[in-house]
Amino acid sequence: MIFNLSKTIIKNNQNIPLTAYTNLMKLVIDIGNTLIKVAVFENDNFLTKDTFNNEFFLKKIEDLLEKYPAISHFIISSVGDFDLNSLNVYKHRVKLYFITREKTKFPFQNLYATPNTLGIDRMVLSAGAVLSFPKQNRLIIDAGTCITYDFIDNQDNYLGGAISPGIKIRYESLSQQTAHLPLLSKELPESIIGNSTKNAIHSGVINGVLFEMDGFISQISIPNAKFITILSGGDADFLAVRLKNTIFANPNFLLESLHKTFQYNQND
Repeated sequence: MIFNLSKTIIKNNQNIPLTAYTNLMKLVIDIGNTLIKVAVFENDNFLTKDTFNNEFFLKKIEDLLEKYPAISHFIISSVGDFDLNSLNVYKHRVKLYFITREKTKFPFQNLYATPNTLGIDRMVLSAGAVLSFPKQNRLIIDAGTCITYDFIDNQDNYLGGAISPGIKIRYESLSQQTAHLPLLSKELPESIIGNSTKNAIHSGVINGVLFEMDGFISQISIPNAKFITILSGGDADFLAVRLKNTIFANPNFLLESLHKTFQYNQND
């Protein structure tokens, strides 16, 4: 069973007025390894999103500011190779809020053995899971350039996870690391038994990812009661319909989690 969370609005359970920061129009900016994703929020409502390459950044931001002149805050997170100083050009127009490992407060205890190497994207996804699903065991799977798995227990302890190649990387590696295999684009295989080289590659890549995900979900859910799995990332919708386990599928979960992390820090 698949649930879509793209319209989920987190409700704050603290006795602190939200008006001061929810009644704002905010541009959330996620700078990833491959693409930049942005979303506009107003009064906790998800208005629109866009995805583009680095080279189109300034043009896209200007277009959004023209369309939504009430934007007052940029909420920014980056794991990609991007000059964040270029955002200073907007300082006179909006407030810049950077989500960082050092300065941002997160709603979980980080028990990673190497906490300073934990990606800010994984931390933000974990924060979103804690704020969206309190007092549950949570597994967040982010299917993007890499596939990341992050587990936070029902006591809000971040325990770790796993990192593996994403779908695009798997296709590329088969082509680049062999002499004769073609480079293909993702496609759902017709059968687990590929009757041609093309079909065999699709089966190996896509079924390999699905078996991997189902295996992680099954193994982690066995010892953990009241367990929830959240599937996010650019390939979430593509994969969700083929997974055997019950999941919450939301390709916008990282953008929403950035917004929720910002809200959480305004309560601090």
